[in-house]
This record gives sequence, C-alpha cells and structure tokens, in this order.
Amino acid sequence: MPKATIGDAEIYYEEHGKGEPLMLVSGLGGTAAYWKANLPALSASYRVIVHDHRGAGQSTHSRIRYTVDQMTDDVIRLMDHLRLDAAHVVGHSTGGAIGQTMAVQHPRRLKKLVLFATWSKADFFFKHLFSVRREVLTKIGPQAYVQAGTLFLYPPWWVQQNADIVRQREALFVQHFPPVEVVASRIDGIVAFDRSADLGRITTPTLVLCAKDDAITPAYFSEELAKKIPGAKLKILAEGGHCASECSLEAFNQAVLDFLR
Repeated sequence: MPKATIGDAEIYYEEHGKGEPLMLVSGLGGTAAYWKANLPALSASYRVIVHDHRGAGQSTHSRIRYTVDQMTDDVIRLMDHLRLDAAHVVGHSTGGAIGQTMAVQHPRRLKKLVLFATWSKADFFFKHLFSVRREVLTKIGPQAYVQAGTLFLYPPWWVQQNADIVRQREALFVQHFPPVEVVASRIDGIVAFDRSADLGRITTPTLVLCAKDDAITPAYFSEELAKKIPGAKLKILAEGGHCASECSLEAFNQAVLDFLR
C-alpha cells in the first residue's frame, strides 16, 4: 500500500471504492486498520481514504511535540498529495478533534463532517482518565496500556463475546507499539486540545454521533457539541461504547450513510 511524503514524514494510506471522497480519521491509536469493519459498507458508495497518523502504525514515528493542529496539518497535506480539494470527513475521537479543527481552519476542504465519539475541551473527567492511561503507559508499559485500553474502548458484553479477537489484537498492538514517548506526547496533545470557543463558527453540515455507553467520551460531550455547532444533528446510539463503529456496526454505518446522502 502507498505512502504519501508530506515534508518531514511519510503517511501510510489506503483507498477503497469509488465516488465522492470520504476520509475516515481514526482516534488516538491512529491506525487505518481501525475502520476495517466499516469499509465494505462505506466504500460501496464512496472513495474511502484511511490512513495511519504520524506517530502510529506504518507512518513515520516522528519524535516531535504532538498537537491536534499538527495532526490536522498532516491530514491537509495528505489531501494535497491526493489532490483532493474537499472531502467528507468522519472523525473518531481524536479524529473528531481533527475534524473540528479542519472545520474552523480549513472549511473549504470539507463537504460534510461526522464528529464521532469526540469532545471539544478536556474537562476534569477527561484529564483524570488520560492521566491514568498515561501513567499506565510510562510507569508499567505498553502491554498494560493496551490491555487497559480494551476495557476503556469496548463495552463489557463485546469484550466477553470476542475474547479470541481481543487477545489477538492486543498481542498485535503490543508487537507493533510505537515508541512510548511518541504515544505519551500524543496523549498530551489531545488533553491540551480546546476548540470550545470556536464551535459557533463552524458552517460545515455536521452530524454528531456517539453511543450512550461510551466510557471515554461520554454522551454529554456530544450533546454539547451538537448544541454549540450551528445546525448540527445529534444521533446517540443505544450501545457500542467508544468503538460503536464496530460494536454497533450496522447502526453506525446507516447513520453515517443517511447523513452523507
């Protein structure tokens, strides 16, 4: 699969399907593989682009100070490489922070925006959660970080029903884990993110989407986003946790497709 050179880094990306461009931007884990379950349904109607963030997966593991603005610049540079004037964007968690930043700083590059399981500003809960996750990463190590992450990301019923998948994924994540200082810097970058004062300036047609049982970005974050973004629509799925795009696959895909159409 190809890589795009964007100045000081190479970004791994994949393209699936044909039609209007649709970029699926993943969360803190930052890998294209996150969207594997969604590709068949979404690429049937769209040219779907997924990528590994800088600092994740097969992209360059740059030892820089990571910020959401920097992550957004990388997405814009990837679009430039692909000669995309504008695209639909579905942003999950950190990808949703990137989507908000695109909507404020680069509105002409967006057609429609889906903000999925995301937030506009870290509150005490968010800071406390990611302080604990960062401590696990730096004091105990990647294996504990990955295993604990499963318990934050997925609902208990999904973990129970997919024990073999969970074990395989965790082993793979640990095997290919980026340098600890890179992941720690990415955590620092998302905790510092704050677009709360800019939401009223967003003019891109926006769907705010989450699951009721999300344990990382609780539904109140989405409710606030939908309230502050002019004309935004809000859809709360009954279940699926932080990764409802997989755990409530059909409901998620349908919500996205209905909105884009």
